[in-house]
Amino acid sequence: MDSATAREQALDAAEELFYGQGIQSVGMDAIRGASGVSLKRLYQLFPAKEQLVEAYLERRDVRWRERLAAHVARTEDPEERILAVFDWLERWFGEDGFRGCAWINSYGELGATSERVTAQVRAHKQAFRDYLASLVADAGRPDELTGPLFLLAEGAMVTAGITASTRPAAEARDAARRLLESC
Repeated sequence: MDSATAREQALDAAEELFYGQGIQSVGMDAIRGASGVSLKRLYQLFPAKEQLVEAYLERRDVRWRERLAAHVARTEDPEERILAVFDWLERWFGEDGFRGCAWINSYGELGATSERVTAQVRAHKQAFRDYLASLVADAGRPDELTGPLFLLAEGAMVTAGITASTRPAAEARDAARRLLESC
């Protein structure tokens, strides 16, 4: 097995296990078993578990943001694109195996002890905020709306993860709509 294949298999296993069970409860041996990559090869690819967590978050970030952007791009009206973010969140919250935001979860587990994880979480959240800012700008709305919209989305993510419900997305969408109407 070449390095690229082994890396992808390890990341596939890490994503499933870390997101499903939590980072701290999953050891490298579990990743080995789920991926079919030998422990020796796993440590060649990721000399420390923290590096595997970092790679998992990086790869998930790209996929998450691509899925969100693809969904939003299907909406033509620039203002409706802002609301489409919340529609996408609702779909995401309803997916099998949804356990909340992977970055918030990772930060909760390792943010106090891992600068690498903290950096990944902050980069992801900043990229999401920047994306919302671009939607707000495209709709010709004041940049001051970005912060409240970001907080509505983030609050919906946290609440959906805790309650295992899609309802927080609909509630946040309604609040976002009212916010847009008031400005």
